[in-house]
Amino acid sequence: MLKDKKIVLAVCGSIAAYKAAFLVRLLIKQGASVKVIMTKAATEFISPLTLATLSKNECNVDYINADKTNWNNHVELALWADLMLIAPLSAGTLAKLANGICDNLLMAVYLSARCPIYLAPAMDEDMWKHPSTQNNLQKVQSYSNKVITVNSGELASGLIGEGRMAEPEEIIAFIEHEIGNNAIRKKFIGKKVLVTAGPTYEALDPVRFIGNHSSGKMGIAIATLLNNLGATVHLVLGPSKLAVPSAIKVSHVFSAQEMYAVCKKEFSTLDIAIFAAAVADYTPKSVATQKIKKSDTEFSITLKKNVDIAFEFGKVKNSKQLSIGFALETNEELKHAKEKLTKKNFDIVVLNSLNDKGAGFQFNTNKITIVNRNNKNTKFELKSKEEVAADIILEIEKLLK
Repeated sequence: MLKDKKIVLAVCGSIAAYKAAFLVRLLIKQGASVKVIMTKAATEFISPLTLATLSKNECNVDYINADKTNWNNHVELALWADLMLIAPLSAGTLAKLANGICDNLLMAVYLSARCPIYLAPAMDEDMWKHPSTQNNLQKVQSYSNKVITVNSGELASGLIGEGRMAEPEEIIAFIEHEIGNNAIRKKFIGKKVLVTAGPTYEALDPVRFIGNHSSGKMGIAIATLLNNLGATVHLVLGPSKLAVPSAIKVSHVFSAQEMYAVCKKEFSTLDIAIFAAAVADYTPKSVATQKIKKSDTEFSITLKKNVDIAFEFGKVKNSKQLSIGFALETNEELKHAKEKLTKKNFDIVVLNSLNDKGAGFQFNTNKITIVNRNNKNTKFELKSKEEVAADIILEIEKLLK
């Protein structure tokens, strides 16, 4: 993702400045072009000659070059860059970024830059945790800068704690992830998405119900990530105790019929429907108006088939809409998933099996196989549900025009 990217690497005064050499090498290895700027304090920790040699470009420290025959044009440098990375970022330079104090070449380039800017702080723990530093971090993030979180470990002071700059490999991975997300975000901005999540409860009487163990974690994780990618998300959530980000529109429902009614109002206007809820297949034929009293040793209930929400919408889905289903199975998993794909007119089915340890209801993890219309089955390892949500959304992104 960094191939042919033009990157300005800005290095501040910190013991972590030695890692800038490794950063330059990794960026060059990725196919990027790199120009380095340094604060004067940074030159006490690593030689400009080292970074110039590795980057194959002059390393700039001052406005005026060494032989005083020309000046280093901060605007030209800033506009050249596809992205700017400040690593390590010292507490002093962080304060300048937060307040626009332009007293060196690095700050002039920063203030002139129109490209994405990534910050990798490095400082001692007490400096890192000081309220003024944390306030400055919030300010620079409010300017749309991306902060690469610090690590914990042994610090230059000899203390153990937070404040170590992220390793060069971690910094590269963070930037690549962000670039990838930006490309995906373009596909989802403005898309209208409905996500169902959680269980449905089918009442027996005013006290009891039939339900299942679904928590809604998977559907909420999907809705949250889609919201972060710029989609307009409507989450239809069955009984669940989990919190949902305030930016997401939520309709709380109890039964399958209530969930169907909400979805029916929305479906014709949707771009994407994701049916992640564990909807009850059956509901009591009659619901007692008073609490059913305990009497006989046996008690029977007559059930009737519930509305199949995904099936109903599969019948009316148009060619511009995407429909994603879930299949939780205990046997012949792939066979049942493929049957659902056809029967309910899904574009993809997310299959998970209760036979897989750590998958299914009430876990923070899941293990899935994604089945698509081309009869391609993509298996994934056990991951957190947030990571699984990202895998699912990447598959959906591939289907978007």
